Amino acid sequence: MRIGIVCYPTYGGSGVVATELGHILSMLGHEVHFITYSQPFRLNDAHKKIFYHEIVVNEYPLFDFPLYESALIGTLVDVVLKNNLDILHLHYAIPHASAAYMARAILQKKGKYIPFITTLHGTDITLVGIKKNFLPLVAFSIENSDAITTVSHYLKNKTINNFAIEKEIMVISNFIDTSKIDASLIKNKSVHSCPRLIHISNFRPVKRVEDVIKVFHLVRQKMTCTLSMIGDGPDRLVAESLAEELGVRDDIQFLGKQTDIVDFLLKSDLFLLTSASESFGLSALEAMSFGIPVISSDSGGIKELVTNGESGFICPVGDITSMASKAIELLQNKELYQSFSNHAIMQSKNFDAMKIVQSYLHLYHQLITEANSRTINRK
Repeated sequence: MRIGIVCYPTYGGSGVVATELGHILSMLGHEVHFITYSQPFRLNDAHKKIFYHEIVVNEYPLFDFPLYESALIGTLVDVVLKNNLDILHLHYAIPHASAAYMARAILQKKGKYIPFITTLHGTDITLVGIKKNFLPLVAFSIENSDAITTVSHYLKNKTINNFAIEKEIMVISNFIDTSKIDASLIKNKSVHSCPRLIHISNFRPVKRVEDVIKVFHLVRQKMTCTLSMIGDGPDRLVAESLAEELGVRDDIQFLGKQTDIVDFLLKSDLFLLTSASESFGLSALEAMSFGIPVISSDSGGIKELVTNGESGFICPVGDITSMASKAIELLQNKELYQSFSNHAIMQSKNFDAMKIVQSYLHLYHQLITEANSRTINRK
């Protein structure tokens, strides 16, 4: 198959999943075409079946704002025709789904029907998409996708409730490639003599990174430990200032964006996730696959991933006292930590990439077959 993948190339779950999906599809022998405004940050290894097409947004004095969606539509039409793509897979609804709808209409006039799947990832439904000026277009483009998927049951329910969607929605979870993990390095994992906590995100307000610093501050009062903050975004400076104010800045590493987080996860003992809303929690899943228990806020789809009291602890959003208490309990109890670590590894295997990617492949085949039938009938 020749598959076009449209995603945001920036640091965040939707871009990571889209890029990893493309990698796996190419390894399975499919031709993958990434269509984005810059190269996805994890698309860092060359492969003969992976291609990258840049969306070039032209500027003109008449327009106060860049016409990204219009440029995307034109690029989609061009890439589909020149590379004879079989299907498009859109990650994040805004504005990818509406752009694909317009591109499909243009291509139909040229005698080609290109089916497209819209995968909803989170804030495109729970935050941005429900804004009054976006909602009608988002709802329309979702309903007119050939297929809709969400990364969690929580997000599926949110989509139905927020947009009154009647079209069938499939849940295909986020995933990780567990084959990349050396099992011997995580077997019988134990806490380091100086425990290492870790947080990975895009540092947006919804991630509540200040709470990460506050939780660490409480844990640090009870034991010597360190914290790694991986990622970047609008709240990074706020987090750094708070760390200075609380006197823990010297114990925290702000590491910025990292394309390869394996070494950091191998050296970490506990993952902190304090989000106000988390449709799935891909970074938590990556941590669990390395045997790292998770301390998380009770936000959205995280309970589909972390089992409270087995692979981590789930606390109310903003309850930094409970989060710190549970963190200390785990780090100070060797037997309890070992049990949580083992459960984290076992649960992460439910989200192995090869198993979940098969669901996408089945859907691709189904939609391509239907599109071919549509084309034959038109003739």
